[in-house]
Amino acid sequence: MSDARIRPRDRDAILQSLAAGVVPRRGQQHIQVGRALEVTALIEDLRRIADGGSAVRFIIGEYGAGKSFFLQLVRSIALEKNLVTVHADLTPDRRLHATGGQARTLYAELTRNLATRTSPEGGAMAAVVERFVSSALQEAKSAGVPVQEVIDGRLAGLAEMVGGYDFAGVIGAYWRGHDEGDVALKDAAVRWLRGEYTTKTDARRDLGVRTIVDDANVYDQLKLMARFVVLAGYAGLLVGLDELVNLYKLASTAARRSNYEQILRIVNDCLQGGVEHLGFLMGGTPEFLTDTRRGLYSYEALQSRLAENAFATGGLRDLSGPVIRLQNLTQEELFVLLQRLRNVQAGGDASQHLMPDEGLEAFMQHCSGRLGDEYFRTPRTMIKAYLQLLAVLEQNSDADWRVLLGQVDVEVDRGAEADLVPREGPDAVDDEELTSFRL
Repeated sequence: MSDARIRPRDRDAILQSLAAGVVPRRGQQHIQVGRALEVTALIEDLRRIADGGSAVRFIIGEYGAGKSFFLQLVRSIALEKNLVTVHADLTPDRRLHATGGQARTLYAELTRNLATRTSPEGGAMAAVVERFVSSALQEAKSAGVPVQEVIDGRLAGLAEMVGGYDFAGVIGAYWRGHDEGDVALKDAAVRWLRGEYTTKTDARRDLGVRTIVDDANVYDQLKLMARFVVLAGYAGLLVGLDELVNLYKLASTAARRSNYEQILRIVNDCLQGGVEHLGFLMGGTPEFLTDTRRGLYSYEALQSRLAENAFATGGLRDLSGPVIRLQNLTQEELFVLLQRLRNVQAGGDASQHLMPDEGLEAFMQHCSGRLGDEYFRTPRTMIKAYLQLLAVLEQNSDADWRVLLGQVDVEVDRGAEADLVPREGPDAVDDEELTSFRL
């Protein structure tokens, strides 16, 4: 175990996020264990995207199995490889296809979270456009030609794509704002690129363009953004979409089918090489994938494309297809995870560890006895309980982990299991955990 100190900011971000059952946005390297084969496969996808290709992956796992953490880890790797990333969770108000603004809302959330290596927390849209303009300025200066000529030449390829003419026009408007010191014009251009305009009239008045990002063109805008970030000097665009189970829970068959058709379009484009420098990561549950009544397998074209290798049985795996099923962590990997969490709690100082290895083994045995296979399938539950235990030990110097483990009561919430079956109404997307620990 490394004795390298962990910055308080990273320590707090990791502990607070995991204790709340959500994924930390920083410091993943301190707690990552296992998934070596999956990570290697995704790194190859990132290489393909940077080389001008495309990729699409469905990350499938049970609730609490680590899907969101895995997606965040891959995004972090993508940033280190000079890709731009965008990500969002799907909700009833954020979908891939809609007619009431939900798809545009998804796009706005994606672009709000647009991140680069220098801005990993998101909000980097203006910085990306500024980088494009700055590089155009340098090229124009070295070539002795007008900046507008360089910008027009770089953006010429976008005009051939759906919506590309107005996209290029918005970038041109940003340049004019930059050149003339018109902050309002620059802000308007960034707003348009983020999908924040809701009427074409406002966009035409502010920017002189006739279109806006709306429900009908979200995917086309993502393809344009992928091409643009490459022009700005990045390697490509990675789109992360989590909680796709919310599509599975849509009450309307027509709405589900429309969203699945959009997914089919993405799958076809990525697998057939119809897009450049663009990749998609989509996280969902096994039911979302394989349910032949409401899941992706209910759409025959998707089922044929996403069907897994029939020869990959008996412990054999094939990670070349679009579907990656997250395997359960082994006992050894779970033990290493607990060690790393203990080290994070201590800020990287081994002398401040609150429990010995003996205590970690006892905690795992306790979880196994109370939960059985659940603690392998859903490590989030175990992590939350472990951090609660460490918090008590940290704040009560006279507390003994042996005594505390004997007092833990495990309450199984059977109501949460019903959430795996789609429900009607506004509460149909509640993501409750299968099991909760209480000290």
